[in-house]
Amino acid sequence: MTKLKPTGIIAATISLYALFSCTTYVEENDRLPFIKGIYGNPGSLLEAGYSFDSLGMNAVFVRSISLNREFHDAAREQGCMVFVEFPTLLGRNYVENHPEAWPIDEQGEKSPAADWFMGVCPTNPGFREHRAAQLRDILTEFDVDGIFLDYLHWHAQFETPDPILPETCFCDNCTEQFQESSGLKLTLEDIPAKAEWILANAETEWRRWRNSVINNWVDDMGDIVRELSPGTLLGVYYCSWYPADYNSALYRILGIDVRSLAQRVDVLSPMLFHMMKDRPAEWVGEYVQWLGSTTGAAEKGSPLIWPIVQAHNNPGVITPEEFRQVMIEGSRPPASGIMMFSDVSLLDDPRKITVMKKLYTEESFPPDDHGL
Repeated sequence: MTKLKPTGIIAATISLYALFSCTTYVEENDRLPFIKGIYGNPGSLLEAGYSFDSLGMNAVFVRSISLNREFHDAAREQGCMVFVEFPTLLGRNYVENHPEAWPIDEQGEKSPAADWFMGVCPTNPGFREHRAAQLRDILTEFDVDGIFLDYLHWHAQFETPDPILPETCFCDNCTEQFQESSGLKLTLEDIPAKAEWILANAETEWRRWRNSVINNWVDDMGDIVRELSPGTLLGVYYCSWYPADYNSALYRILGIDVRSLAQRVDVLSPMLFHMMKDRPAEWVGEYVQWLGSTTGAAEKGSPLIWPIVQAHNNPGVITPEEFRQVMIEGSRPPASGIMMFSDVSLLDDPRKITVMKKLYTEESFPPDDHGL
């Protein structure tokens, strides 16, 4: 696992809380202080007159499109570590201008947008070069404490009670790479026939290969991080389904194997959006415990667990009391950090800002057993 680089430690120690936590946690345990953050465009809180340090925050998780010098420097001055969300396999805008990168379904057609999400063919070389260049630009221009890979999955939509789970991608590039990886030879020429044969006769090999594509993206992006910014953490936001959910869709459709991810990243951030997934608030804590046991969170070298929980009112309304509950549930051991989605949700209901501040400044937070 990657150690936090010295510049990140210096930034984190600006506040008294971070000073105490970093000197004990990092030096003695090679770990960070308990992360208390927010995801999205945290600069909106500054524009609204708040300050990160007064809210008890020691970290910000900013979308790459919202990262700029003014925000970066302000966060540092207020004692926050800066983590950047990187939209790895989000293909919106790119596929419209590069149709060769559009994910192809088993009928040989362009797979339509899955609700608001538009993915991309993960094997398209032009898109890989595009994302690699963007990541290099971020790491060259900014001194950040971590890069968090987002949208790390094959084309699908899971942030809903009724997931959209298309079969992709059967473009020529994908099927050629599959043949090279599996050693199988596809004699059929048209895409529907090839897709039908693969799913009927080589599904195990096909799913394994698709997972390897996702893992290779993590490895390649991680290599860039280590090359340009040694010590910067590599994190990942990912769909927090259990392996058997939706007929094993986490692995079968999204291409994600949690154990494989745990071997490749420093931080796992399950997207515990309970209302979007029609789950009770208690599920958040249950998943954190399951993830810890699955990845061996207590073992040396295991990834950190920093859940991201839902404050966003969609679908329905999350009350301040419910928001407080999922914050507590997501902070239970073995979690060593917490953040919420998103800044807009807090500004839309300032009572949630009060909840967050109270939790982040309480001595009894995070919970050390089964409650506050």
